[in-house]
Amino acid sequence: MSKSKTSYVCQSCGAVHRLWAGKCDACGEWNSLQAEVAESGPPKGLGGGKKGKALDLVGLKMSDDKPVKRLVTGLDEFDRVTGGGLVPGCAILLGGDPGIGKSTLLLQSVCALAKKGLRCVYISGEEAVDQVRLRAARLGMADAPVALASATNVREIAATIEENPIDVLVIDSIQTMYVDTVESAPGTVTQVRTAAQELIRLTKKTGTATFFVGHVTKDGQIAGPRVLEHMVDTVLYFEGDRGHQFRILRTVKNRFGATDEIGVFEMGELGLTEVSNPSALFLSQRQPDVTGSAVFAGMEGTRPLLVEVQALVAPAPYGAPRRSVIGWDQNRLSMILAVLESRCGLMFSGSEVYLNMAGGIRISEPAADLAVAAALISALQGRPVPSEYVFFGEVGLSGEVRAVSQPDQRLKEAAKLGFTGGCVAERLSSQKKQAKIEGLTVHEIRHLDDLASLLREGGSTPRLRA
Repeated sequence: MSKSKTSYVCQSCGAVHRLWAGKCDACGEWNSLQAEVAESGPPKGLGGGKKGKALDLVGLKMSDDKPVKRLVTGLDEFDRVTGGGLVPGCAILLGGDPGIGKSTLLLQSVCALAKKGLRCVYISGEEAVDQVRLRAARLGMADAPVALASATNVREIAATIEENPIDVLVIDSIQTMYVDTVESAPGTVTQVRTAAQELIRLTKKTGTATFFVGHVTKDGQIAGPRVLEHMVDTVLYFEGDRGHQFRILRTVKNRFGATDEIGVFEMGELGLTEVSNPSALFLSQRQPDVTGSAVFAGMEGTRPLLVEVQALVAPAPYGAPRRSVIGWDQNRLSMILAVLESRCGLMFSGSEVYLNMAGGIRISEPAADLAVAAALISALQGRPVPSEYVFFGEVGLSGEVRAVSQPDQRLKEAAKLGFTGGCVAERLSSQKKQAKIEGLTVHEIRHLDDLASLLREGGSTPRLRA
């Protein structure tokens, strides 16, 4: 006879503890342990019981009469992020801050698929059916043939999937779902893991493309066990600032396409609209001949993206100057400031430094080091950076500027938008020299001293180090 066993599971990291404690020893979170009851019994082996069913083995090569066809929504930015469309039987996890537009994005996507003749079902565990209808009417999609339901019981949802052929299923959200055989509250680690595992099993069995909406913690991570991100095929994050109209859909994991792809949307009264040329949009309000402004030519997956880097250096009224960053890594800013002081003789220790990636986008690429350094030097010296220049390159602790990947794509995007100059790291010997881009002057920077010389000379050819 099985016995019930009570354990305490951390709702942040999923660590299991025998006794309750105020702080989780695994992740350091306070008041995150909750009691969960599990049935325990003697282990059962495979021998002596019912014989399992043999697997149906198939070859690796796809059959010509049954090729895998992706489900294309028609939203180019969304299809780009998913790798060209949805693969039948895929499980996609979408996370993002509350109110950022996750439900709006998925509702627009399934409505576009439903209008193409696919059977789409939207199941909400947070809203009533009438509330979803009101949102669809506000977006102008009330006539889309999407089936709606409000449910949280996984057993009922599983019966619906098995009895009716469904092409696309949306679960909003996975934290509200529960399995009635598990004695835990909805949203706990055990319930989220069990519910997701059951729904993913049905997804693979029936070939239904399934979306899971996931809540996020205060740190921006998807709530629930970390194993949830390993179980699904694709993990998407919907990012943005409520103060800006731009929204970034970023791929973190994708088994059917490239990772680190982004799709750019603009939030308006009628929902989300695609931004086909995000570089031009991010630079549309840039003011020329302003100190502390430099343009970074970055890469997000396979897409080149130009972003304005803004820096401000102000006198510190008190003894401890502030260092404030929006859209970039705080520790990397401290490193760039230390390198500029130690290797280039520029003093920032007595000044407050503010750094901002304009447009509400977050940059994590190390190639932004050179653009940040250019903006800081310009803000400190009070001299504008040449407005027709772009910058990219990684900065080392000795002040050297290191080469980054895909320099040609970055420069081509800059030339397309009318830029006439670029400050880049010296190419590696393994990187092929490309023919000169018409109308674009490229300066290869070896050290931050060369960058400071270039900015002092106003864009003329700097004295490069030997």
